[in-house]
Amino acid sequence: MTAPTDRSRTRKTSLLLALTAAAAFGGFAATWIREGLQPPVMAAPAAPATLPAVVALPTATADGQALPSLAPMLQQVMPAVVSVRTKQRIRVSPFADPIFRRMFPDMSQERINESLGSGVIVDAQRGLVLTNHHVIEGADDVSVTLADGRELKAEFLGSDADTDVALMKIPADKLTALSLANSDQLRVGDFVVAVGNPFGVGQTVTSGIVSAVGRSNLPGLGFQNFIQTDASINPGNSGGALVNLRGELIGINTASFNPRGSHAGNIGLGFAIPISLARNIMEQLLTGGAVRRGTLGIDSQDVDARIAGALGLDQARGAVVTRIHPDSTAASAGLKVGDVIVAANGQRVDDSASLRNFQGLQPVNSKVSLDVRRDGKPLKITATLREQPREIDGASLDPRLAGASFAELPESLRRQGASGVLIDAVTAGSRAARNGLRKGDVVQAGSIGQFSDLGGFRASFGERPDALVLRIWRNGRQGDLQMQ
Repeated sequence: MTAPTDRSRTRKTSLLLALTAAAAFGGFAATWIREGLQPPVMAAPAAPATLPAVVALPTATADGQALPSLAPMLQQVMPAVVSVRTKQRIRVSPFADPIFRRMFPDMSQERINESLGSGVIVDAQRGLVLTNHHVIEGADDVSVTLADGRELKAEFLGSDADTDVALMKIPADKLTALSLANSDQLRVGDFVVAVGNPFGVGQTVTSGIVSAVGRSNLPGLGFQNFIQTDASINPGNSGGALVNLRGELIGINTASFNPRGSHAGNIGLGFAIPISLARNIMEQLLTGGAVRRGTLGIDSQDVDARIAGALGLDQARGAVVTRIHPDSTAASAGLKVGDVIVAANGQRVDDSASLRNFQGLQPVNSKVSLDVRRDGKPLKITATLREQPREIDGASLDPRLAGASFAELPESLRRQGASGVLIDAVTAGSRAARNGLRKGDVVQAGSIGQFSDLGGFRASFGERPDALVLRIWRNGRQGDLQMQ
């Protein structure tokens, strides 16, 4: 392919300027808001394909004959799968009107919500139990019931909402743990068995095959690299074990899919977190108490047919770089605005969401190989990911934001179409509070421009604006706030 002419370069430059302008926020009048934003739009699932594999069923002896049976394997597995019961105390007021609730706070009553899930013992010596974040989220008390009937109080060690992994600890007394397999070696067609406590009826076993690996783009969930299976995974199975025919743990059951809702029954679409990913999260929680993730330090957007034509691409696929943050790993690696990333570590990158999902699953300081198209020509770029910021103090960005702290938006909200950054806390009486910011607000854009994450939000303040207006989403409604 020949080099672009001056005219094509001008057209490309104009396109990139148009992308930036489309992302910019200027030209709106600030309005005082009382409520929040439009509800996000659900994403649609996608489907990578893999090759099938054949695995022999284990056997048991009956009447002197060897018959296919999962019983011998399950005798070793089931003692390691536990039932998880949570209790959450909430205050309930008899008044529907918020004014009366504030006038008579002492009239509220305490109610206890209980829920059931599952968990897996992964370390018998230390009493470590893996489960889902959503199983124990918001719980005040968590107890674990073993297969032998013992009920033990669990200690919460940490969790990661974006991968839906949580870690607990129970007294290490005569426990059975599962061996961890290498889930990276799973293939479509491998036999699998799910063990858990669906609907609280007691320990239950279902079987099936691996329907897909590396599944992502599911609505309402966080960073995704799921094992898909047709083994029944029903409410209460969450946090339970997905094992291979050797009884090794290959995944943590996390979700089932049914368009009519989770209680409508199983339709053979179950999903589990690969144990390789869950183990990495567990090790980070044990060593540092929090999960650290890497990032390239770029803003990007989807490649549509118009962008593909202007950039000399043969198909509308990939994530086009629209901004490179100062001092980022992308800048050090030589990425440029207008580059189109079509693969990362050999994995297809179809759009900006898949690129973000890839980055979110990589540990800090990991090296990634990017397949890039620049001026229509293929290019390989290697970058070492740096840690994503987890929280930013507003005063460090602009004095008008003093008293507010900003955090990454939960990935589950992004999957539903939300974008921006979350206001994690606002100090009472602070400048941010006087400007109308509240905890839980989502900042979608501003007179500083548009941004996709916390790094982009920080980079937007490279030059302090004379007028600072933020577009806020709050309680299902959207509005603009002038920062004074």
